[in-house]
Amino acid sequence: MRIVVCVKQVPDPENAKMDWETGTVVREGVKNIINPFDLYAIEEALRIKEKLGGEVIVISMGPPQAEEALREAIAMGADKAILITSRDFAGADTLATSYTLSQAIKKIGDVDLIICGKQAIDGDTAQVGPGVSAHLDLPQITFVGKIDEITEDRIRAERMVEGGYQVVESPLPCVITVVKDINIPRLPSLKGKIAAKKAEIPQWGPEDIDADPKRIGAAGSPTMVEEVFAPELKKEGRIYSEDQIEEAIEKVIEAMEKMGVL
Repeated sequence: MRIVVCVKQVPDPENAKMDWETGTVVREGVKNIINPFDLYAIEEALRIKEKLGGEVIVISMGPPQAEEALREAIAMGADKAILITSRDFAGADTLATSYTLSQAIKKIGDVDLIICGKQAIDGDTAQVGPGVSAHLDLPQITFVGKIDEITEDRIRAERMVEGGYQVVESPLPCVITVVKDINIPRLPSLKGKIAAKKAEIPQWGPEDIDADPKRIGAAGSPTMVEEVFAPELKKEGRIYSEDQIEEAIEKVIEAMEKMGVL
């Protein structure tokens, strides 16, 4: 079974910075990590490979420094990694990003399963996985918290929804996005780190994946950020004395009712 995992390198939340004028995340000079949800995607791909055999290929669209994330994926156990990089890809929104990734997956060919983290922590859109599914015209199962069964041609998974889960079955190939409930990602082994250090990671540009110039980067992005601002923190409190206990209880109950808690 050939499994492709889409990953993204994102700024470490503890050091994340914003360019308030452009509305973009500052990536230069900031520590970067693999998007946490993508670690669960890598782990699930490795578990499926251990069960059914095959290979795990990890891909990422990003600047040259994103190669670090791909080497970490190889250290975890991935067989191959491919970096999709070019200045022409800069400024891509989720539509352009999912198109670019889907073109790379087409070039890889004979893919049985595509796994993505449910969303990236720097954008929180949860749109890229479904976008890849749409561009490739494949079925999708989003927010997967457990794979009940997978064979060479079918998958049955539990899809997390509010208040419970849905059991969804799909033929392969298909696209799934996973949540953190699905597993606990393994740590890279010493053998894996050595393999990652020696691994050759090819870099593909627009021509390599036969990408339409009008559908990639800023040119292929119909959405844009008009304004970015830090929300104002508004705090309101009141202190009640011992002789105001009954009034305090009434106020708390009233506030909870307004919030829908009661």
